[in-house]
Amino acid sequence: MIGRNASILLNLKFHGMKRNYIFCILLIFVAAACHQNSKQHNMKSQTSGDSTAFRTGYAEVNGINMYYELHGDKGEYLVLIHGGGSTIGTTFGKILPMLADHYRVVAVELQAHGHTGDRDAPESFEQDADDVAALLSHLHIAKASFFGFSNGGSTAMQIAVRHPAIVNKLVIASAIYKRSGLPPGFFEGMEHATLDNMPKELQDAFLKINPDRSKLLNMFTKDRDRMLHFKDWPDEMLQSVTAPALIINGDRDVVTNAHAVAMSELIKNSRLMILPGSHGAYMGEIETPETGSNIVKLTMEVIREFLDERGEDGR
Repeated sequence: MIGRNASILLNLKFHGMKRNYIFCILLIFVAAACHQNSKQHNMKSQTSGDSTAFRTGYAEVNGINMYYELHGDKGEYLVLIHGGGSTIGTTFGKILPMLADHYRVVAVELQAHGHTGDRDAPESFEQDADDVAALLSHLHIAKASFFGFSNGGSTAMQIAVRHPAIVNKLVIASAIYKRSGLPPGFFEGMEHATLDNMPKELQDAFLKINPDRSKLLNMFTKDRDRMLHFKDWPDEMLQSVTAPALIINGDRDVVTNAHAVAMSELIKNSRLMILPGSHGAYMGEIETPETGSNIVKLTMEVIREFLDERGEDGR
């Protein structure tokens, strides 16, 4: 739900940052990008044009029927965790084929989102983390890396805190751990947000999967309430994360660059990358326009380099 209310996002500006705090990539690309209209597919292999394996399934975890997709048949496991109000396709549709060429991708849909069922309880990042961990146990996956965008990035951090034994590496994209990571007026605007404020692209994607508008409203309401009641996480929580982490933010993101810097300073084995663009533009999230640049390709190259390198502890 971060960045989804248009009334909140207007006139968002960022303050200058000290260069020695940031691993910053600010490049202008003039070459035309490969425009891939990668969308979520059902029950057939259709990734980057090769024979990448693809199958779907459901698992009963912690009282919900959780939907997942498996893409790719080589490399290490990489779990994709979508953002608020989203599905696998709306968050990762553009980049999933690129990732599936190199990793065994497990893409999930969280409580009340997309294909996944709901429970009679509010959403929380802690519960989402426990659900993802339970799904991996169901799939007999002992360890994986996690790539979470927006709310999914906050869930990835909770996985690293609550289930550290299953975490190899983290990619945390445009996520928060404190309310101050969002601009002034965000939470006040969220108090008045209605389903009409939810981007049409996200509404259409949900209804294509699940045409019951009452379930769309339920998802929106639970996402909104999660943000309204979000309480800051203590710094010590992020300091306890031992997994290597790549933190990504857009230079015009709804999440402030200062917040991304703070996260990178707290997670001891982390790197920070600030990229040109808005919330999710660097990974082709469905709400962001096609720009004709190579920024998405660049993002994937940096993520691959981070995931593939090995430190002294083997991670």
